[in-house]
Amino acid sequence: MIYLIKFVYSFVLPPGLFVLLLLAMVVWLWKNNRRPAIVLLAVTLLLYLSMTSAVADTLIGSLERKYPQPASAEGDVIVILGGGATSGTPDLDGQGNMSGPAANRLLAAARLYRETGLPIIFSGGQVFADSGNEADIARRQLIGLGIPAEDILPENRSLNTEQNAVNTAKLMQEHGFSRPVLVTSGFHMPRSMVQFEHAGLMPQAFPVDFQASRPMSLYVSKFTPSAGAVSTTGLALKEYLGLIAAKLLP
Repeated sequence: MIYLIKFVYSFVLPPGLFVLLLLAMVVWLWKNNRRPAIVLLAVTLLLYLSMTSAVADTLIGSLERKYPQPASAEGDVIVILGGGATSGTPDLDGQGNMSGPAANRLLAAARLYRETGLPIIFSGGQVFADSGNEADIARRQLIGLGIPAEDILPENRSLNTEQNAVNTAKLMQEHGFSRPVLVTSGFHMPRSMVQFEHAGLMPQAFPVDFQASRPMSLYVSKFTPSAGAVSTTGLALKEYLGLIAAKLLP
C-alpha cells in the first residue's frame, strides 16, 4: 500500500501532473492534427524520462564513476570546493549554513583532517546577493568541529569552479603547498580536475558526496516522476556541459 500511494502521488503532484496534462494535450491534438501531436508526444517523453530516477541516477552515476575514491589521502593540503550556502540562517555558533553537497564535502574533509592532520583550504565565495560566503561559513563550522583555526585557509572570493582552481593555486603558492588533495562531490570531480589542471595543479582526486547507489537497482519507483530526479538530471547535464566547455575553452 505504501508504494501504491507513492506511485499515485508521483502523478498527482508536480512534476508528474504536468506529464499527464501534456499527454491529455497529445490526445486532443491527435484528433485534429497528428503531426504536432507526435512532436508534443516526443517532447513529453523526453520530459518524462528526465523526471525519473532511472535516468537521473544513470547520468549522475556516470560522472561519479570517473574518479574512484582512493584508499588514503596523499598530499600536503586538503582543498575543499564550495557548493552553496545560505546567509542569515541560524546555526549552532553563528549564522549561515552550507547547502547539502557543500556540507557533505565539509564533513568529509574534516574526517580527512583527523586522519592526516593536513591543513585545509576551503574555496568558495558569495555567489549571489542572498547566499552565504561559503569559505567564511566553512571556517566557522570547521572550527566548531574541533579543527584549529591556524590549519584552515579560507579562499572566499571564487564564484565558480574555474576561479576555485585559479585562486586556490595562488593561495597554495603563497603558503608553499604543491600537492593538493581535492575534495568535492563525485559528480563535480571530472570538471574540477580539468580546471585545476588548467591552473597548473595535479591534485589527487578524492570524490565524496555520492548521489547514485551502486549497483543501481530497477523497480517501479525508479520510473515514476519526481522533483528530485529532475534536479539530479539537470545537475548532471550541467556538469557535462561544463566539462565540455572546460575542455574546449581552456
